[in-house]
Amino acid sequence: MIQKALIFGSLLGCTAVIFGAFGAHLLKKKLTSDQLQSFETGVKYQMYHAIVLLILGFNLELNASLDNCIIYAFIIGTLLFSFSIYGLVLSSANNKKIKFLGPITPLGGLFLVAGWALLIYKFAV
Repeated sequence: MIQKALIFGSLLGCTAVIFGAFGAHLLKKKLTSDQLQSFETGVKYQMYHAIVLLILGFNLELNASLDNCIIYAFIIGTLLFSFSIYGLVLSSANNKKIKFLGPITPLGGLFLVAGWALLIYKFAV
């Protein structure tokens, strides 16, 4: 599981840099300022949680079930939150908004909150 945290942290960090550059250079002319700001929010949260996964991967216990839950919460939350934002922004820029993605963003946010809450619990106990 720790290896998954490190792999996903690295992958999410790498793609956050790529998506950030994509947004700053290629999408700047295509998106409204609000859409670009939303896209950047997705990139920021993706990078923040990539860093968290890398730190956790180097510091958590290998077989602790709580640690596994924390890692899964951050991975699932980041994928749902950031990638639903990317999908919403890009689809609305093409006037074909994918509406089912709307409820996925807060669900991803709930997973992220759960990951942080579990981390608090781990440190408090």
